[in-house]
Amino acid sequence: MGSTVLSLRIDGELLDRLRQHAAKRGMSVQDYVVRTLIRDDFDERFKAAVDETEKFYGSEGTAGIRAEEVT
Repeated sequence: MGSTVLSLRIDGELLDRLRQHAAKRGMSVQDYVVRTLIRDDFDERFKAAVDETEKFYGSEGTAGIRAEEVT
């Protein structure tokens, strides 16, 4: 898999906040943004998979366990 350039124009205040968040984690702004996007994409795909599983098995197929009960 290759890489592609994505150029963004963002507000200076937002960039400062991104720099602060990235610095707390010892990351570059680019790495921080990419990891955030990857995490968000995973969360969406995971939720879609859970929804499909619930549709397939019905709400009783999950044994009545809610996400907040597991954590």
